[in-house]
Amino acid sequence: MTPLAERLRPQSLDEYIGQQHLVGAGGVIRKFIEGGNIPSFILWGPPGVGKTTLAKLVALALGRQMFTLSAIASGVKEVREVIEAAKKSRFFSSAAPILFIDEIHRFNKAQQDSLLGAVEHGVVTLVGATTENPSFEVISPLLSRCQVYVLKAMNESELQTLLERAITKDKYLVDRGVKVEQTAALFEFSGGDARKLLNIIDIMAGASEGEIVINDQRVIDCLQQNIALYDKNGEQHYDIISAFIKSVRGSDADAAIYYLARMLAGGEDVKFIARRLVILAAEDIGLANPNALLLANACFDAVHKLGMPEARIPLAEATIYLANSPKSNSAYLAINEAMSVVEHDTTNRPVPLHLRNAPTKLMDKLGYGQGYKYAHDYEGHWVEQEFMPAGMEGRKFYTPQNKRESDAIAWKEALRAKK
Repeated sequence: MTPLAERLRPQSLDEYIGQQHLVGAGGVIRKFIEGGNIPSFILWGPPGVGKTTLAKLVALALGRQMFTLSAIASGVKEVREVIEAAKKSRFFSSAAPILFIDEIHRFNKAQQDSLLGAVEHGVVTLVGATTENPSFEVISPLLSRCQVYVLKAMNESELQTLLERAITKDKYLVDRGVKVEQTAALFEFSGGDARKLLNIIDIMAGASEGEIVINDQRVIDCLQQNIALYDKNGEQHYDIISAFIKSVRGSDADAAIYYLARMLAGGEDVKFIARRLVILAAEDIGLANPNALLLANACFDAVHKLGMPEARIPLAEATIYLANSPKSNSAYLAINEAMSVVEHDTTNRPVPLHLRNAPTKLMDKLGYGQGYKYAHDYEGHWVEQEFMPAGMEGRKFYTPQNKRESDAIAWKEALRAKK
């Protein structure tokens, strides 16, 4: 039987659930459709939030022919072939067909380069879908020719709407009958992913006869019994990476290696894993072991050069090293606190005059740079002076969390005590 997610795929924007900031009244994509034209764009968001469906609905609403490529199965040859087919499909001044590329973040530079001319000259309107930040994975020339729209995970209200539609509109479920007693576990395991929610219902339907009863315990029992099926389509992508990150943060190298193996066996993009390790090194290890970031970055470079299966080795090395490193998130907390202050501080505090450069005579006359103390002219290469703007003197954002950081602070305090 066709999966429930396919049976319930929306046929119009009015049936589309979620992403109201894009497709609701006044939403940018709806405005484009109402205007009869649309630029090339990339849809960035987690799995199961309707990226592919939205691309199809855009093509349908505009009456455009749509060509589809999967970044996993297509190379430069396939890209060129579909662009040539798109050229031949156009008649006179007809609008450009839409070229939809799923998982565009998996395209390498050569594949993306092969798209540039067709996008730039309007041969096709490119619509890409990605779960990864396009800034990291899409080359700058292509990214500059595309709008990027962010899709959000479904909230509980939207998941409820989807559930109600499934049990009242799908003929198979209506014939079986569905009794909803509780939804907490169903929504929690769905994680804002519409496809995951519908797949769970499919699993529950296949695990019982007669009326389908949805309650928290039944959801948990069915998923435990069908965990292999549940994993097969990559539905636990975000669950596994979350467990991996938390295992490294919690200094459990064995658990981290286990989840790394799960991701590699499931075909996870090794660049995605390497990028997460770089983030982990900066966020969770930080100044407790600054070498961690160097090793993680070296791992990232190695993974790009090697590919699988050899990439598993530097990934394992970096994972174990990071898990066994001392931890500090002091830099992460400091920048978040500082950014929060900057975001909410509307005074636009001027930089103190003594910290400003004076490249012109007028600036020098106005006092720019006057009174600045050059640290290297003083004992220990440090001198007491105020660097914060007026009104923020003495404000602290950074708090050391381990001996390495505390020793650095103690060095400065010792110099201050001598003055």
